[in-house]
Amino acid sequence: MDVNQESLKLHYEMEGKIEVVSRRRIETREDLALLYTPGVAEPCRQIAADYDKSFELTRRNHLVAVITDGTAVLGLGDIGPAAGMPVMEGKCALFKEFADVDAFPLCVNSKDVDTLVQTIYLISQSFGGINLEDIGAPRCFEVERRLKELCDIPVFHDDQHGTAIVVAAALLNARKLTGKEMGRMRIVINGAGAAGIAIGKLLISMGFGNIIMCDINGMICEGDEGLNPGQEEISHISNQNKEHGSLADAMKGADAFVGVSRPGLVTKEMVGTMNQGIVFAMANPVPEIMPEEALAGGAAVVGTGRSDYPNQINNVLVFPGIFKGALAVRARDITEGMKRRAAYAIAGMIPESELRADYIIPSPLNKNVANVVAEAVAETAREEGIARQA
Repeated sequence: MDVNQESLKLHYEMEGKIEVVSRRRIETREDLALLYTPGVAEPCRQIAADYDKSFELTRRNHLVAVITDGTAVLGLGDIGPAAGMPVMEGKCALFKEFADVDAFPLCVNSKDVDTLVQTIYLISQSFGGINLEDIGAPRCFEVERRLKELCDIPVFHDDQHGTAIVVAAALLNARKLTGKEMGRMRIVINGAGAAGIAIGKLLISMGFGNIIMCDINGMICEGDEGLNPGQEEISHISNQNKEHGSLADAMKGADAFVGVSRPGLVTKEMVGTMNQGIVFAMANPVPEIMPEEALAGGAAVVGTGRSDYPNQINNVLVFPGIFKGALAVRARDITEGMKRRAAYAIAGMIPESELRADYIIPSPLNKNVANVVAEAVAETAREEGIARQA
């Protein structure tokens, strides 16, 4: 099957993947009076008197905005907001299918950080959560940071944190399988953009060990010139021995490699220099190294972002449950503690006795994952005191 042509045909047929469905039919004058005028005036008055009622008297607390500026869409790059709409619709369909969370796609025609932040903030009172999507680095860091300060609802950039959580979950199980010691691992991350930096931060906060970030110029070290703000921030907590050199140099003796970069950057010879290496080559659709080559080079465990190989490391295991849990308790934020707990929850879905080199992460189609993640997130919100309802 030519998946691109089949998908295009399906999109022409459907003319969109989502639709708005009324939760109650309007068939009588009484229905009209209750759902619209004059009866609707009373919930309006209640909300005017008590802002928090907006979460109880409308669909708001079950509704997530999926928002992009179209500057970093999949592997297509800056293709514009309108061209990003099929991805945003797809994301909304996944929210509904996996977590029964309603989501609405919004594509904003601006690359200006101030405009983007202001636009999203001004519409935020229509939603219970904001899922930022496919916004290019380094602007995405500033957009998320400022929105988290302004909004009283969770703001989550999935390309950063969803990716980080699912990578951490897979790495927890790969570590168990290979007998590597937590806190003593050498992990190389290639690709120091939004996803790579978020992965690095989360793995450091979870105590995996020494994280070495690499970009096109090789290893990133504290004090390097020309780093963007995100790279500068992580340079202070990564690369503990202040090493310099190429990606190949970084991978010598490494316990794990995580690629969120470009196809074909890693060879089987490079994998052969690793220490019983865990290889997560996640560039899509063509990874940094194909699984067959990584295994031929001596990799102990291999994962990719692709659905046609074992160990698909996919964000759909994360974002539906993250938002379902946050909305359930009306959390004000999605915290580092929630992210860590979500990673452990996903990893814990596979009993240690069932772990195999080709089975370290649940299937992206496993619909139980969202509920398990949601429970972990909601419990953490209550523990951290940011839940607004039990």
